[in-house]
Amino acid sequence: MVMPSGVTPAPAAIPPRKQPDDTTAPDTDVPRIVPRRNTGRRITAALALLLFAMVLNSVVRNDAFQWGVVGRYFTTAAVLDGLLLSLWLTAVVMVLGFLIGALLAVMRLSANPVLRTLSWGYVWIFRSTPLLVQLLFWFNIGALYPTLGLGVPFGPQFVTVQTVNLLGPTLTAVIGLTLHESAYAAEVVRGGILSVDAGQTEAAQALGLSRRRTLRRIVVPQAMRSIVPTAGNMLIGTLKGTSIVSVLAVHDLLYSVQLIYNQTYQIIPLLMVATLWYIAVTTALSIAQFYVERHYARGNSRALPPTPLQRLRFRLTALRLWLRRATAADARPVTGGDR
Repeated sequence: MVMPSGVTPAPAAIPPRKQPDDTTAPDTDVPRIVPRRNTGRRITAALALLLFAMVLNSVVRNDAFQWGVVGRYFTTAAVLDGLLLSLWLTAVVMVLGFLIGALLAVMRLSANPVLRTLSWGYVWIFRSTPLLVQLLFWFNIGALYPTLGLGVPFGPQFVTVQTVNLLGPTLTAVIGLTLHESAYAAEVVRGGILSVDAGQTEAAQALGLSRRRTLRRIVVPQAMRSIVPTAGNMLIGTLKGTSIVSVLAVHDLLYSVQLIYNQTYQIIPLLMVATLWYIAVTTALSIAQFYVERHYARGNSRALPPTPLQRLRFRLTALRLWLRRATAADARPVTGGDR
């Protein structure tokens, strides 16, 4: 049909769209999303588990370890006394070491060139000398200074004491380990303080806070996020490093074990006793370090890392849901489309 000029034809009527019926069965032709199969990861995990099982089998079933002897000496009085002395040495050395190290770190960051030089020289000397050499030096300090006195410099002395009677093996171990660890603690504390943004100190100075209060209330709490991980490693290293004091005849854990196997000649099982105790204490310290790091991470991240118990609960919940879905899938009746 010919339309007159200037007249626009009306658009064709669009049929109404059919509304979906809620009772209609869902489309079963939609493809199911299949997760990616990490074949290489599974093969690697299987090989790692196989290797771990082989090592565990060789350790458990090897009669040379004499696990019966290990169990018999594991909680004897001599071993427990040595363990307590090792723990006591670790605690005293870490406390004194970080107290001296914090003072050295503040001196290193001071504007006084004399304090900076003295702090740097202390760290340089004690980090450059092996720990065993330091312990042997302090153990033989009586050959260099037979007596120690208190008095007027280049004048009379009021109090003198024999060095041999003053420094015993245990006190020598405390002094040597403390001076050695304080040099490393000084660098740990200094690195933690330097990790805090300088704007924090400037803001505190703008508010009129003193330098001491700024360091104690603002800088140190933020620096703990960097100090705690390294301090935890130092703590574990100090615990294991206390075994070196056995050369001074200090009755720590290793020396106590050595006294026993020198009499019974059961070297391997007694060394396993010391190893298991070191592993147990190190594991406990690692767990404590995790919670301390989590405490100081509160102001740095929005969500705190999950604890081991929270991870275990999450995995148990996921396993429960998986079992529930698997049970529901097995109980579903088989229809014609599933055949």
